[in-house]
Amino acid sequence: MKKYSINIIGSGLFLLILVFTLQVFLPRSYPVPHLLIRESTKYWNLSTGSRIAYTLIKARTARRPFPVIYVHGGPGGAISDKTISSLAALADDGYDVYLYDQIGSGLSERLKDINEYTAERHKKDLEEIIQKTGAEKVILMGQSWGAVLSLLVVSDNADKVEKIIFASPGPIFPVHTQLAQLKAPDSLQITHPYYSNAEGNRASTNIRTKAMEFFAIRLGWKIASDNEADDFAAFRNAMVNRSTVCDTSKIPEIEGGSGFYSQVMTMKTIYGIADPRPKLKNSKISVLILKGQCDNQPWGFATEYLSLFPQHQLCIIRNAGHFIYLEQPEMYLKTIRAFLNK
Repeated sequence: MKKYSINIIGSGLFLLILVFTLQVFLPRSYPVPHLLIRESTKYWNLSTGSRIAYTLIKARTARRPFPVIYVHGGPGGAISDKTISSLAALADDGYDVYLYDQIGSGLSERLKDINEYTAERHKKDLEEIIQKTGAEKVILMGQSWGAVLSLLVVSDNADKVEKIIFASPGPIFPVHTQLAQLKAPDSLQITHPYYSNAEGNRASTNIRTKAMEFFAIRLGWKIASDNEADDFAAFRNAMVNRSTVCDTSKIPEIEGGSGFYSQVMTMKTIYGIADPRPKLKNSKISVLILKGQCDNQPWGFATEYLSLFPQHQLCIIRNAGHFIYLEQPEMYLKTIRAFLNK
């Protein structure tokens, strides 16, 4: 009887280990649409080794000297058709507009060694992209994480940047966490979105995706293919994006193009970068800071941008969340054009 009990326990333990192993290592699929190559897609082969996909909307009137470079969010986000169409009108004002997918996401190349996805790599890529435009100076437009990346680039290249637009800016790293608790002035009427990022993360993750992140961050290993990992990232982003709007009927549909390994590995390295604040203090660059009324980024993080750039214009867009152009496209574009053309 004792031997029989031991066999039962052993068999049960084996089954538990087998189920756990399958849960961790068996590939999964997610309902994500295939990412299509646009006819407008072109590529840069950068000296960093990055193959970067981009779209150029050429000026449709007399060309202004400073092109606009749009820096998307994430890390691990991508340029969407909606992003392109929302900024296309800037070409009518004489601006060349560049929209590019950061390495490891969108239509840009995936790296074989995921340890090469770093904040410094993204910074060097953007610095070279600025050179690729051939302009003396550029106008940077950073969305969320794109604002953080733009800030890193400006800290070492202020002489190459004419103006900056920070849209729904993320926290400056190293993060001053106490700023997350800072309350906005009542006059701004800042509110919270209906959903939170945490809810989206809980609704999308599973034991395999947690293992994917663990093995990537701790060991630099890929236990899932780029295709599977990116599809999961797109699925998770769709869940998290429920927190990016004021009106829940405007929640964006799921889109392909997210970069899982670019996201997790870049975030691993961002905490080790040099603090850009000392180089930016009292910057003379003119900036526009756009923030939706119910942006999911804490108000306190935006205050650092206000203090670093004395020549700033702050615009709170009513009835808009993190992705302002989804809910208030006309006000979004009108505000940007007024800033650029003054």
